[in-house]
Amino acid sequence: MGGRTSLTLAEGMTGMSENAFLNVKNKSKTITAEVEVPAGGANGAILAQGGRFGGWALYVQDGRPAYAYNFLGLERSTIAAKAPLAPGKATIRFEFAYDGGGLGKGGTGTLLVNGTKVGEGRIERTQPMIFSADETADVGVDLGTPVTEAYKQGDNRFTGKIPKVTVEVR
Repeated sequence: MGGRTSLTLAEGMTGMSENAFLNVKNKSKTITAEVEVPAGGANGAILAQGGRFGGWALYVQDGRPAYAYNFLGLERSTIAAKAPLAPGKATIRFEFAYDGGGLGKGGTGTLLVNGTKVGEGRIERTQPMIFSADETADVGVDLGTPVTEAYKQGDNRFTGKIPKVTVEVR
């Protein structure tokens, strides 16, 4: 990925290994997902990287957007909205402000829907070097082991539409 600081993805892009994905470790990042929520609501993974033993996921559970960070399978942090997404188009944005000062530090995560803050929380530690040798990044599904217990392995496909997801690092 060289010196790239932004990566734009579309629904169905799956199986991206870490060396074919933007490096989000040890830095601040923003994930912006444009989604379309059906009348009955949406559930499932929007974008996930890694798996049960380390990674992160932007997803929807019970209609509510959320972000989960899994530190080595030992420590999990979740930042979630209290209210479900309304049917129709929505922009879900997760901003992570890395503390800096070295490798594997924590930071503050903020979740926004259509520009309005709907959740905020602390992620105490992050993985400094690698999430997994065999897990991948996937848009619209988490194909490997689940990053979070909020959704099941093999049954986590996003039930709405994902026209675009952009990941940016600073």
